[in-house]
Amino acid sequence: MKIGLDVMGGDFAPRNEVLGAIEVLPELQSSSEIILFGDETQIKAVCNEKGFNATEFQIVHTTEVIGMHDHPAKAFSQKPNSSMATGFKYLSSGFIDGFASPGNTGAMMAGVMYTVKTIEGILRPCISCFYPIIDGRWGLLLDVGLNADCKPENLYQYAILGSLYAKGALGSENPRVALLNIGEEETKGNIVAKAAYELMKNTKDFNFVGNIEGNELMTGEKADVVVCDGFVGNVILKMAESFYRLAAYQGIETDFFSKLNYEFHGGTPVLGVNAPVIIGHGSSSPKAIKNMILNTEKTIRAKMLDRVTDVFKNSSFNKNDNLV
Repeated sequence: MKIGLDVMGGDFAPRNEVLGAIEVLPELQSSSEIILFGDETQIKAVCNEKGFNATEFQIVHTTEVIGMHDHPAKAFSQKPNSSMATGFKYLSSGFIDGFASPGNTGAMMAGVMYTVKTIEGILRPCISCFYPIIDGRWGLLLDVGLNADCKPENLYQYAILGSLYAKGALGSENPRVALLNIGEEETKGNIVAKAAYELMKNTKDFNFVGNIEGNELMTGEKADVVVCDGFVGNVILKMAESFYRLAAYQGIETDFFSKLNYEFHGGTPVLGVNAPVIIGHGSSSPKAIKNMILNTEKTIRAKMLDRVTDVFKNSSFNKNDNLV
């Protein structure tokens, strides 16, 4: 398994990226290998500083960088020798099995659309995040920021993607999927939520359990996968991250609160595309980079592409003219 890492895209590149790659090596499975995309001289300088042998990595030297303030689509097309663009070339050519970057999110999505593209039948890809459940399990929330405005059919597809990802990454045999709403009743919510409920309530594509309210997420009593639009999902994600900072400020340290720290996951996979792509925080620490790489390894092993392609060929979604 070859895991590609863009070491030039983050706010503290390439130092934090290289340090994170060094830290993660003992935790990767023996069959996994890291390929670093970036300036070879800078990469080796960080390795030397830590007394680490850079030959432990395969380094693909690049001469350009896509910055956080670059125009996403223009930068991706105008900087073909950037670490990000080169990583996507390797991914689309099959030279690496997954690609992770803490760089410009818009440019990462441009890279997805220009190279690996969305799986046939997927209207829009999305991003997800794991959230802790009080008993130690994990739940999955999606979308958490890629699509602020969604149609009912988008939410329906997110439910399929979330169910499949939970099966592969969390080991859930038949994950319970709920629609985030302002009440449990079928008639509650805005127009999109009501229409999405109508699409989901009799489906055989996933195990739909109905609406769920925000105060039920982390109890885990009702759902394993929670679906919402990217606007709401991102607000929940950022609020959850703030709980970690508030707890730390008050000197409260628990396993539960530590799991609300973004560093614990490092990055989130783009679901619905033809290869594993992980997007991380621009300000990622070495710990966050380490966990982003582990998340990439886990996503590759989940074999989402095979699962999603097979399901969308047979999904009732594609057979119902009202959903297209």
